Parts: sequence; structure tokens; C-alpha cells
Amino acid sequence: MDKAASQEIEDTVSKESPEYLQMSLAAAMTLGLKSGSFYKDATLPCVNLLLTYEEGCFARCAYCGLSFVRECESELHKDKSFIRVEWPTHDLNTIIQKLNSKEKYSHVERVCISMLTNKRALQDTIIIAKRIKNETGLLVSGLITPTIVNKDWLIALKNAGVDKLGIAIDAATPELFDKFRGKDIRGPHRWETYWKIIQEGLQVFESKNVGIHLIVGLGETEEEMAKIFQQAADREVLIHLFSFFPEPGSPLENREQPPIGQYRRMQLARFLIEEKKARVENMKFDNEGGLIDFGIPEQFLKEIVKTGIPFMTSGCPGSTLRVACTRPYANSTPYQAYIGECRNFPYSPNEKELERIQHQLSDFSDRVSLHSSDAELVSDDN
Repeated sequence: MDKAASQEIEDTVSKESPEYLQMSLAAAMTLGLKSGSFYKDATLPCVNLLLTYEEGCFARCAYCGLSFVRECESELHKDKSFIRVEWPTHDLNTIIQKLNSKEKYSHVERVCISMLTNKRALQDTIIIAKRIKNETGLLVSGLITPTIVNKDWLIALKNAGVDKLGIAIDAATPELFDKFRGKDIRGPHRWETYWKIIQEGLQVFESKNVGIHLIVGLGETEEEMAKIFQQAADREVLIHLFSFFPEPGSPLENREQPPIGQYRRMQLARFLIEEKKARVENMKFDNEGGLIDFGIPEQFLKEIVKTGIPFMTSGCPGSTLRVACTRPYANSTPYQAYIGECRNFPYSPNEKELERIQHQLSDFSDRVSLHSSDAELVSDDN
């Protein structure tokens, strides 16, 4: 069989999980499956993998590139880019082979497997986790979909070798969750279900082994976001913070990113609350819910800011690293980083960057109208 015929057959094979997985562009670059380099030589010690199916994800989250709405309504985005970049598909055998090439990829310390809202993902996630853990020995995280799992499945996931559990709540309030993920957009997800699985996850994986994702900029006030930080911290649940970034083709493609000052304040509040250096009850907010006082002595606050740690990516640790999941430029572009608006630093900010951060923390000039109305979201199936 000639090469062209072989390639034609390869192209017709259904590339679905568990045999195949998508991976972030950053992960593909890290494993040498895509060419490219990171701004300021950032590294990615955590390889992010995503289950993939022809029928896709059955959720309808208004900001997500994997949304069922986007898949059905936009031929332009049929290839399902996610977080604005390509997520190439590779077979699991190749991924494991690359992960085991220690001389080239020795800085990789963790693999994160992300589910879709698709019942096929239940069995496939377990299969993939077992293979990666048994064949590479790396740490394995699971970013799960609470809507389709239960406690017995969580136990099976832990037995498969997963040590860290991630749950993407994303929205800071029940109302915003319903608006962008649940009933208001005819999506399957429910706020109560997510918190139920968080609690069951704590029972199975224990404290500080469960983390939630939260997105700043979906319409919440800074006070509302700080309160959910406290709610998570009081349960020993870790917080992985993201800045909203509009996904082309999604219902929220025209929504602006939150101002950098708002995001910086939320990064600092998250760090203070999670590290038990401050509590939300002692913080002060203005009439619009803006954070104006972190509730700790000013000199102490300045010393924490100077470390730069609150503004670095928050995510699962590695075997030697405080954070392995650095997600280089996942919610900002390299150009934004160049002009001083890197949302999550994948490296320690330098002195010049820290000076800019200090200024950004007190910048309320570009604050968007909180609880602003969004364009009407498509909620029918036509």
C-alpha cells in the first residue's frame, strides 16, 4: 500500500477516546508534537489532555468553545478550537511514548485529563488514567464533569491513580451559573450538583486534593467572587483562577475581558483567603462591590505583593513544583503579556512587572458595569 492510500485510510478512522485524545497547543509544543516556543521561555510541566468524541460535548456553556450550541450553529468552528487555540488530536500510545522520553521531557511532572459532558467519558476517563499512571508513573489529575458522575465513580477514579480532582464551577453565583451554564440556557449543569460532587470529592480524595475553577468576568462583583473564595477555603478546597477571555463563535464572543485591575484584585484576594492570611469578612467593598481594602496591614500586604506569587498561575502541584499546571498564556495573549497585562504569570514576575502589578491593583478606572446585561443568549435548538 502506498503512502497516499495509507494516509487516506488513516484520515477516515474515527479518532475518539479512549484511543485518541486532544491536547492543548501548549502541551503539543511541550511534547514536540507541534513546533513553537513560549514567550519568555515559559514552560508547561503539566500536559493537558481532553477526551474527544465525534458527537462532542452535550453541555451548552455560553462561554465555551466546546459548547454543543457552538458545534451545532457554527460551521466556521466545526473543528472545535478551545481557549482560542488549536487542540490537536493524537493517539494515546504516542502521548505515553512522548511522556516516557525523559531525556527530552523530564520537566513534565503531571498529566491532567479533562472530561466532556458525554456519558462515554465515564469509562474512558478511568481507562486513560490507569494507562497513564501505570505506564508513565507521572502524577495524574482529573478535571471532571459533576453532572454525569457519582461517588462510586470518584472512588474508581482514585483507584485508577488520580490524586487531584478538579471541578470547573466557573461562575461565582448560582444566578450566573444558571445564566451561562444551566437552566437559563437549557444546559444540563446545576449548581447544587456541582457542590454535592465537591463534597463527595472531599470525602474520597480528602482536603486540599480537590480544586475548583473560577472565571473572573462573567458579571459577578468582586465581593461575590471573594465570598466564594472564602466558601471554598473554609472547606479546604483549592481555587484555580481564570480570567474570562471571549471564545469566537460562542454566545459570549462579544463580551469583553474583565479589566486588569479587577483581575489583579481577585488574584490577590484568592491568595490571601486560600493561604489563611485574610478573611472576606474583614475586607471592605464599595457600593458597587469593588474590593477597596484587603483587611490586613498595608505593609504586610505590600510584602505579599512583592513575592509575585498571588499573580502566578494557580493549579495542581507537581512532584517538585508548587504549581505544575502553569497554562502559559491560556487567558491572555503573548502580546498582552508583552504590554503588561499577562493574566496568569507562568513564571515569577520580575521587578518591572511587579511595579506594574502594584499600579494595576489600585486601578478602578476601567471597571465594567457590574451585573451588566448580556446579549440575549440562544436557548432553543434551532
